Amino acid sequence: MAPFAMPEPHRTRLVCIAEWLAVAVAVSLPLSTSATGILIALWVVAVIPVLDWREVRSIIAKPAGGLPLLLVLLGGAGMLWAGLSLSVSWAERWEGLTSFLKLLAIPLLFVQFCRSERGLCVFLGFLAACVLLLVIGTLAEFVPGFSFIPMHPDHVPVKNAATQSGEFVACIAVLLYLTVEFAERRRWLWLLACIVVGLGMLANMLFVATGRTALVMLLVLVAVFALRRFRARGVIVLTAAAIAIGAAGWFASPYLRDRVEAIWTEYKVYENTDARTSSGERIEFWKKSIEFVRKAPLFGHGTGSIHALFIESSVGKTGAAGVASTNPHNQTFAVAIQLGVIGVFVLWAMWIAHGFMFRGLGLAEWIGLVAVVQNIIGSLFNSHLFDFGQGWIYVFGVGVAGGMVLNKRAGKTGDAEA
Repeated sequence: MAPFAMPEPHRTRLVCIAEWLAVAVAVSLPLSTSATGILIALWVVAVIPVLDWREVRSIIAKPAGGLPLLLVLLGGAGMLWAGLSLSVSWAERWEGLTSFLKLLAIPLLFVQFCRSERGLCVFLGFLAACVLLLVIGTLAEFVPGFSFIPMHPDHVPVKNAATQSGEFVACIAVLLYLTVEFAERRRWLWLLACIVVGLGMLANMLFVATGRTALVMLLVLVAVFALRRFRARGVIVLTAAAIAIGAAGWFASPYLRDRVEAIWTEYKVYENTDARTSSGERIEFWKKSIEFVRKAPLFGHGTGSIHALFIESSVGKTGAAGVASTNPHNQTFAVAIQLGVIGVFVLWAMWIAHGFMFRGLGLAEWIGLVAVVQNIIGSLFNSHLFDFGQGWIYVFGVGVAGGMVLNKRAGKTGDAEA
């Protein structure tokens, strides 16, 4: 039952528009933040009138659909006590809440794509956009005739190296699944295409522009894939191949060695001088975050309180300790500071529920699991769920893949279980 009565031809047309807008969002995510924001707004306007709200209520009643809503509601409630112990304006409280609001799209995507056959188009659109970034970046970096292409200082055409590397990792993980599938089916041209694109993205990460968190994500995802897909012999072969590729990249790429070794160098500089380094600041943020949580462990300091707490803790200090961050660079801390252990419990319950939803072995299940595992690993070192790009990749990855899984289960059992 749609919330507004409309002629069936109009509703069918609007359903199609909403599906292609979701594809457009996926294409825009690696390319443009502003375009993504506009397309998401258009998608919301198009999808709301055509949803079956009985299905929405059914989805919300289950953990995978209801826990994102519960976390948003906790974020809304946290606005009420954000100013009790320190000065937090309502503008700051609202800004804090906006970090949670994207999660509302997850149950809507479940419902939309449990009735749609275009879910795979969403992921193909995202892959195509990442391939475009790879081609542009490669041409600008290695072909003199394309030096006119504007590049950011960290050798990426848009956004930054950490974001692009994370997007490439997601694509590599899915291409790894497709490589095995095409090899088993003897689809040699598609197999070759997957290998070329996957290795191209990996080479870009190893030699041109890498995010160090992305390297950890890739290692974990390869391990998860091997354990899910293969028996002991296959796990050993894939592990050996991963080690060989990693070793070759390490010895062949001074850039990669510098990036990885900088973690220890930055830490020692911070430890000896308290200077502002990337690793030192992150450690300082985590130390302060633990203290913030200790002072308000149950309900936290309220939504939007993170920046005010860091400002208060940085007064009279210099170096890394004097940085008034807006982000603790850890998703669990970002929730715990604002909503306490109650919020953390809901956050991790949501991640677990979404991971459990993708326990099958199909392509949709693997794509959804990649989104969940990547977000959890990335959120150990950053607040990826609250970041714009990484957060929306999680929402659309889980939402669309979850809808596809529900569609498949409904076809088998006649009932979509989240």
